[in-house]
Amino acid sequence: MPKQRIALRMIKDVIRMKWEGQHSHEQIAASLRISKGVVAKYLALAAAAGLHWQTVRAWDERQLLARLLPREAASTPVVVPDWGRIHLELGRKGVTLMLLWEEYVAAHAEQRTWRYTQFCEHYKAFAQRLKRSMRQQRRAGEKLFIDFAGPTVPLVDGGRAHVFVGAMGVSSFTFASATEAQKLEHWIESMVRALTFYDGAPALIVPDNPRALITVPDRYEPRAHDTVLDFARHFGTSVLPARPYAARDKATADIAVQVVTRWILARLRHRRFTTVSEVDRAIAELLPSLNGRPFQKLPGSRASVFAEIDRPALRPLPAHRDELARFKTVKVHVDYHVEIDAHRYSVPHAFVGQELDARITPHAVELPLRGQRIASHVRSSRRGGYTTVPEHMPAAHRAHLQWSPQRLIDWGGRIGVATGEVVTRLLASRKHPEHGYRACLGLLNLAKRFGATRLEAACERALALGAFQYRHVRDVLLNNRDRTPPPGTADWTSPAHENVRGPGYYQ
Repeated sequence: MPKQRIALRMIKDVIRMKWEGQHSHEQIAASLRISKGVVAKYLALAAAAGLHWQTVRAWDERQLLARLLPREAASTPVVVPDWGRIHLELGRKGVTLMLLWEEYVAAHAEQRTWRYTQFCEHYKAFAQRLKRSMRQQRRAGEKLFIDFAGPTVPLVDGGRAHVFVGAMGVSSFTFASATEAQKLEHWIESMVRALTFYDGAPALIVPDNPRALITVPDRYEPRAHDTVLDFARHFGTSVLPARPYAARDKATADIAVQVVTRWILARLRHRRFTTVSEVDRAIAELLPSLNGRPFQKLPGSRASVFAEIDRPALRPLPAHRDELARFKTVKVHVDYHVEIDAHRYSVPHAFVGQELDARITPHAVELPLRGQRIASHVRSSRRGGYTTVPEHMPAAHRAHLQWSPQRLIDWGGRIGVATGEVVTRLLASRKHPEHGYRACLGLLNLAKRFGATRLEAACERALALGAFQYRHVRDVLLNNRDRTPPPGTADWTSPAHENVRGPGYYQ
C-alpha cells in the first residue's frame, strides 16, 4: 500500500483516538507505531484549523488532508525536469543523480517537486525509451568507439574503399574516413586522423576485436598489438577492446556505423569514384550535416553536445605526430650489432647476448631494454651495411676507425709488393671494404710477430697458391713454409707418338 494512504488514514485515527478516546500522545504513538512528534504535529494542525471530532467523523481522507495541509492537497502539478538535459549532465565528470536532484529541488523551491526516489524512477523510465547506445552512462571525454563499416564503396578500377567510423561516448560526435584496406597500418592511420578531427584524445579507445589490432581477444585480459600499444602510449590514451560477444559494449559504434551507412554512404551510391582519396573527400563533405542534425529525444545535436561536454574533457594531442612503428625481437651478436632488414646497427658492447625489442619506424631504429633506450639510429636501407656508433665499441676496437682502405693498402705496399696485393684482394673480396679491416689488421699483427720479411715471403707463397685470406698467410708462417723454396717445375717434353702432330705439321 502506498505510503501516502497509510499516513492519511493514521491522521484520522490520531484525531479519533485523541478527541474521542481521550488517549495520551504516548498511547496513540504506541498503538499506531508512529512517533509522538507525528502525533503532536497533526493534532496541532487540527486545532489550528478549528476542527472537532463530530465534524471530522464523516469526512474522507481527501477532505481531511485539504483542511490540514491545503498546499499539499492543492492540484498544483509537479515540476517535470528536462530529462534530456539531465541525461547529458550525467555525462560530466563527478555529476550524479543525487546532485542533479538537489539542484532540481533548489531551482523549484516554491513549487511541487519529486522526492529523490521518484526522481530516479522517472529518469530510469526516460532512459529506457532512449536508443541502446544513448541510455548507457558515459563520462565526458572517456571513450571513443571505433569500427569499420560493413559496406564498402566501389571504385572504377574494381577496387573497394573501406570506411572507418568513430563516435564519442557521450555526444556520439561522429568521424568517418576512407582507407584502402583494414590492415594494421590503416587502423592506426585512421585512429590518428580521428584524434586530429576531435582535436584531443579520450581516456579509452574501444574497438571490437579485429585481428589487426588485438592479438589475444580474451574477455578478461585482452592483448593489443605492440604497434597499437605504442600508438596509445604516444597519445596518452589506452586501447581496450569490447568484450567478445558483448553487444552492449560496442553499441555506440554499431549505431554510428548504421548512421554513417544511411546518412553518408547511401547518398554516395550513385557516384563514381576513381580513387580512395575521392571517396574520403566526399565523406568529409557530408560529416558536418550528419553531426549537425538535432537529436530526436535529447536537446542539441552531436556537434553541440560534443563542443559542450566531450571536447573540454579530451586530453591535448602531443606536439609532434608519431610515426607508425613496428616491433621485432633481436639479439645482440658478438660484434655488438643487431640485424634489422639485412642491415646491422650497433648497441653498447656490454649488452652482447641480450634480447631487445627493436622499435622500427620508416626513419629510425630504437633499441630499448626493459623500457630504457640504450641505442637509436637513423634507419638505413643499405642491405649488408653497418651503422656503428664509436662509443658502442670496446676500446680495443675503436682503433680500427683510424684505418681506411687506402691507408691499409699503403701499409701493405711498404712491406712488399706481395703484402700490398694480399691487402688489396682482402678488401676487394668483401661486399663492403670495412668488413676486411679486421683481417688486414691481423696481417699487421703477423708483421709484428714474425717480421716484415717473413710476412712478405708468406704473402708470396699464399698468392702463388691462389689463397689470400688472413688464415692462409698465418698458416704459412706457423708451418715455416715461407722459409722453404716453392717446389720447382721441371721442363716437360711430350714423348713421340703417332697421334701427336709435330711442329712441322703447322708449317
